[in-house]
Amino acid sequence: MIVGVPKEGYPGERRVALVPMVIPDLIKGGLEVVIEAGAGRAAGYPDAQYAEKGARVLSDRGAVFAAADVIVQVLCCGSNDLTGREDLPLLRAGQLLIGFLRPLGDLAMIREVAATGVTSFAVELMPRTTRAQSMDALSSMATICGYKAVLIAADTLPRLFPMLTTAACTIKPARVLVIGAGVAGLQAIATSRRLGAVSYAYDLRPAVKEQVQSVGALFVELPIEVADAEDSRGYARAQDETFYTRQRELLGKVVAQSDVVITAAIVPGKKSPILVTKEMVQRMAPGSVIFDLAAERGGNCELTRIGQTVVEHDVTIIGRINVASGAPYHASQMYARNLTAFLLYLMKDGKPRLDVQDEIVRETLLTHAGKIVNQRVLESFGLSPEPAPASA
Repeated sequence: MIVGVPKEGYPGERRVALVPMVIPDLIKGGLEVVIEAGAGRAAGYPDAQYAEKGARVLSDRGAVFAAADVIVQVLCCGSNDLTGREDLPLLRAGQLLIGFLRPLGDLAMIREVAATGVTSFAVELMPRTTRAQSMDALSSMATICGYKAVLIAADTLPRLFPMLTTAACTIKPARVLVIGAGVAGLQAIATSRRLGAVSYAYDLRPAVKEQVQSVGALFVELPIEVADAEDSRGYARAQDETFYTRQRELLGKVVAQSDVVITAAIVPGKKSPILVTKEMVQRMAPGSVIFDLAAERGGNCELTRIGQTVVEHDVTIIGRINVASGAPYHASQMYARNLTAFLLYLMKDGKPRLDVQDEIVRETLLTHAGKIVNQRVLESFGLSPEPAPASA
């Protein structure tokens, strides 16, 4: 089996799906690797390093798709809504496609992927189990996002993060509030603490209180009842508008006292809930910063503009998307490790096994033989379940 790595097509994307250090592991597992020339350059991995590790470097993108039995990308068509469709004519029936596909996003685009006949696996659907932990690319990228969000916010804030005692005066530490204590939120807390800020965190899931405290933040508890706070995969469940209204009322005071607010409250497959209203922003001190990590799904702040940084009421609101691409060297390294673990798990005797009795295969398999076959995705769009493919 030949694994192909094309250069990422999304504008500004600097990551690459595989890095040189994983090539020997794939070769040892019976796989060959071909990579498009320059695919890793923006992430800090020149072609020569791939060649040294045993990969073949091809100058033509079409040649990579033609040679490969498996195509691995960071942003496949689906998650790449700007240039992703350009790759569709290069895909062929029976080929495997693995990467971020945004399966709960645009149904029409997923159907276009299915129509090519490829067997696609969406890495963001990886189950959050101990067995699949090494393959969890979504958590890897969330870690990068949480880290980068704090660094960017700290650079934007006209104050210092740590407490400093100088001959001139004593500087009070910045107050950072993280809303949404998932993987990104926890990394944001840890990073803000390392920079010397006093960190607070809120999450509607009471179970994460211990995790928040373990990374050095104070957990904000609101006197509000939460029903079914999380689903079986550990993600927060969407609540009704009555809950969010009460939540905003109670969070308002905490937000107003914060120098930096990092919002990372995301409900998979749904628009991000509005947790910070324009009235709450008005009450924040001039120069304060909001980094909205939920911007791509509409944002947790009412004033967020997707992909933009705006100043409203003297508060800077950062709605940057594709944040993980801002640390391409290590983001690519982490992602490549996840993909390598998945590829070696998926292959048996040099061939892919589509054993839908296996939870990891079943949960990540998105399209096969021209159809959308993932039951979770079908249900999210209200479609009738289709027969799962037979084991291969």
